[in-house]
Amino acid sequence: MTSLTNSLPAEREAFAPAVGGDVPDYFALLKPRVMVLVIFTALVGMVVSPHGHVSPVIGAISLLMIAIGAGASGCLNMWWDADIDAVMTRTAKRPIPDGRIRPNEALAFGLFLSVGSTLILGLAANWLAAGLLAFTIVFYAVIYSMWLKRATAQNIVIGGAAGALPPVIGQAVVSGTVGIESLVLFAIIFIWTPPHFWALALVKAGEYAKAGIPMMPNVAGPESTRRQIVWYTVLLAPLGLVPVALGFGGLLYAVIGVLGGLGMLAFSLQVLRNREGEAEKRAAMGMFGFSILYLFLLFAALLAEQSLGLFRPLVA
Repeated sequence: MTSLTNSLPAEREAFAPAVGGDVPDYFALLKPRVMVLVIFTALVGMVVSPHGHVSPVIGAISLLMIAIGAGASGCLNMWWDADIDAVMTRTAKRPIPDGRIRPNEALAFGLFLSVGSTLILGLAANWLAAGLLAFTIVFYAVIYSMWLKRATAQNIVIGGAAGALPPVIGQAVVSGTVGIESLVLFAIIFIWTPPHFWALALVKAGEYAKAGIPMMPNVAGPESTRRQIVWYTVLLAPLGLVPVALGFGGLLYAVIGVLGGLGMLAFSLQVLRNREGEAEKRAAMGMFGFSILYLFLLFAALLAEQSLGLFRPLVA
């Protein structure tokens, strides 16, 4: 691990292409699929806020800046992880390891978007939201990418905080404060992240080992990882229903929360039971896929209840 870290600058420069990349290549640096999730969860953080109001224009600008900030952190992550990406099948065609964008160009692009998105969010909304966005970028690009990812099997657990912060930023945009609503949403995403990524890591353990990344299956072993997936899911299922108890999740949310939580538990038990061959892979990828659907439906239910008049309270 030490030799890999020490050789990073030279290996990163080895990816320099003859010419700069095209617009689609730069867009790919921003991890657009992650940006879509960030926009979605930040929007839910906005609509569940019981206090404050922003105009549609300010709200749209704020969502765009939050998305660009997330994209900037993804760009910086790709710049730093180019050596890792080059040896993993699912990431080898990213713009830097594939030689379409120079590493120094990606670094400059990521830094420019980081500063620009933070400043514009502060001017358009408020500086609390901008500060939270800046913290998220630094946490993901520096704390997670440059330290945790290569140093500890708890990388996903701790690093998950970055992916869980968009709802908090969204509420800060609207209310100028951080409330219990967005903190609960933060907690749901934070606890959801380990079982979601560890399910994939069970399938991709060989690639992570080749890249020198200490993912949980490579450090603690597959059996321990499966048990931890179950325990995190046991915690997640009731946590997903906290919005109902606090009164900002209604009947629709409760139904999805109960059924989705039971589904997550069922998939986690399948991961625990299936330990070999194709059955193991199917169980792990089933868990990975369903976890995405679960989180999407939870947040979509909140968005529908709060913005489409579908809210039917279960708690007085």
